[in-house]
Amino acid sequence: MQNKIVLASKSKVRKDILNKNNIKSIVEPSNVDEDIVKFSLIKEQATPEIISKNLAELKANKVSAKIIDQLVLGADSVIDLSGELISKPANREEAMEILKKLNGKAHFLISSVCISKNGSMIWNYTDKATLTMKNLSDEELKKYLSKISNEALYAYNVYQIEGEGRHLFKSIEGDEDTIMGLPIKKIKEYLKNHGY
Repeated sequence: MQNKIVLASKSKVRKDILNKNNIKSIVEPSNVDEDIVKFSLIKEQATPEIISKNLAELKANKVSAKIIDQLVLGADSVIDLSGELISKPANREEAMEILKKLNGKAHFLISSVCISKNGSMIWNYTDKATLTMKNLSDEELKKYLSKISNEALYAYNVYQIEGEGRHLFKSIEGDEDTIMGLPIKKIKEYLKNHGY
């Protein structure tokens, strides 16, 4: 894999996953206002999966329109709790509310990726993992939140599966990289088939 791809995300975790898989990349954040997009899609009654796909495509297309003849990878992850979209918390109070909502329940973590070139999508893929949270007391949830840095809290939604967050769950079904925001196996397959 000689050619570099462009990662339309400032996510350190996504960059690390690419590095671990020997995919050379440069980072060019899309700076898409996700809240505005989510709000308008929710008004149209879009499912969390459609919202995730649209955001991944929007990010990739926006960056690839500026960087000609390069493959640009956009990605987005959302939580789907019985059809309700759960967004990243804006503060610790919101994080606590989200944890209470997920407490004792199963939810989907949906990760969508899109590869665009010259402003248009040329490939996309969406994967889903099912996570079932333990039934925890408010005290246990507060204790968990007290161990999480602000950076981790706002970057990964309310749990960091490769860190403290794993202890919140009684079962995790699905691909670990999908849960961390980048279903890398399919990306590698696509890039390999296209000479990267």
